[in-house]
Amino acid sequence: MSVIPFIFVLTILFPSSISLNLSAIGPVTPDHACTFTTDPDFCQSLLPSDSLNNFYGYGQHLIKKSLQQSYAFSSLINETIRDKANLTPLAAAALNDCLLLSELTTDFLVSSISTLDSCDSTTLAEDQADLVQTLLSGIITNRRTCLDGLTQASFLQRGHKLYAPLMNGSLLYSVSLAMLANSRAFKHRKTMNPGRKLLEDLRVGRDGAPRWVNRNIFHFASGRRMALQTMGSVVVAQDGTGNYRTISEAIAAAPANGGTKGYYVINVKAGVYKEYVTIPKSKKYIMMVGDGIGKTIITGSRNVVDGYTTFNSATFAVLGEGFVAIGITVRNTAGPAKHQAVAVRNGADLSTFYKCSFEGYKDTLYTYSMRQFFRECDIYGTVDFIFGNAAVVFQNCNMYVRLPSSGQFNTVTAQGRSDRNQNTGTSIINCNVAATSDLAGHSNVRTYLGRPWRQYSRTVFMQSNLGSLINPAGWSPWSGSFALSTLYYGEYANSGPGAATGGRVKWPGFHIMSSSDARRFTVSNFIQGGNWLPKTTVPFTG
Repeated sequence: MSVIPFIFVLTILFPSSISLNLSAIGPVTPDHACTFTTDPDFCQSLLPSDSLNNFYGYGQHLIKKSLQQSYAFSSLINETIRDKANLTPLAAAALNDCLLLSELTTDFLVSSISTLDSCDSTTLAEDQADLVQTLLSGIITNRRTCLDGLTQASFLQRGHKLYAPLMNGSLLYSVSLAMLANSRAFKHRKTMNPGRKLLEDLRVGRDGAPRWVNRNIFHFASGRRMALQTMGSVVVAQDGTGNYRTISEAIAAAPANGGTKGYYVINVKAGVYKEYVTIPKSKKYIMMVGDGIGKTIITGSRNVVDGYTTFNSATFAVLGEGFVAIGITVRNTAGPAKHQAVAVRNGADLSTFYKCSFEGYKDTLYTYSMRQFFRECDIYGTVDFIFGNAAVVFQNCNMYVRLPSSGQFNTVTAQGRSDRNQNTGTSIINCNVAATSDLAGHSNVRTYLGRPWRQYSRTVFMQSNLGSLINPAGWSPWSGSFALSTLYYGEYANSGPGAATGGRVKWPGFHIMSSSDARRFTVSNFIQGGNWLPKTTVPFTG
């Protein structure tokens, strides 16, 4: 049996199989290795003619080439930005997005190489494999977002000096991910005991707001009471009674690259904070705690009509790994007529939002990339109001659908998985989808669970209550037959008047899921939550 069919058999028999040592199968030639990738000819042009023996070796080679490409592309963007006379404000904004995303890509590639170099030459531990696939999935999302912004700004045409590097870089990243996705150790993931209970109320007061006392938050894991580990705590209060008057000042003063000694806690007192807040990539393991939904409010109104890219329209943007938010409302007040207007953009790995509210209309919550978890949050919007390409789980949340502009229909989700090897998707578990009072009287406005923003869009609704506002078809196409055979949309054990599946779409990519299908999208399996959520003290069902 040849190498490739044998690997296919293993993948079919063991979709979550045990660690696989590919060197034991025998040498793998470049043409065989490239067969699995998205562009075999391009892949072969990048590999040395002599065999590197296995997929793993080829993957390392491609990632190092990707890092060289990322450095070169950042230099090109910087050079283009300096030519200010030939840039419109929107083009300049899009290029600045591209520069940030390229810097993130470089960081992700350096982390990937470091992770691969830390293990032996043929196998990856489960957490290492998950991390590398997450990072490589993120760089593809970064490059696609850069392309979207430049296209929106009518800046990028074939022949421009950025065009070929942008396209070739996208192909290189896709081939690199495919190579390592075929070399990674597929393992049986142990699901959490459903009877295991982590703290269900996070010590809240009678009004539902978190009752915070530094170092006195506890969770229950394996029967032991454990204190939240913190490395410091500050207070933001507009009346001057805290350490800072603005959230941005507190973030600027936070230590860089934290996390080794616990969370840096920023307590944000009740008030309306009219500021645009960013948690940069260097500010890791920040925990921001407000006084509760509707009490601690961060608000802004940036939008695409007024000259912002979708990416930089966010009122609140997160990049720092390990971020946790509790008891905060974030708004974008631009309104439905302003089109894309993001309240929160989250691209932070291992990030968590608990008892928070996100208010907007089109594109309210941008679950941009990496691994994310939302618990007991409220999300308000109209068109594609939960969108992005993270691996994200929503658990015990409320999705409130508002009245859109005249002639529009509503879509709860627009998931952006653009590569079949990305480990991304949106999993919605035990949530509630309902109409707000302004929509409730407009039965002629159609509302769908989602539509495919990208070719491999992946979204599931499981054990959720779907209100009568959901159209019987359930899901809407994006444009014609685009992605209808490559997407994965699933429903499992939902309830409510909108949950009946008899009239659902008949697309090849739509599934009425079995329990084994559903397990793939749980907190423990889909985002490896059992490994990192316990230390946040946020409750979850694995």
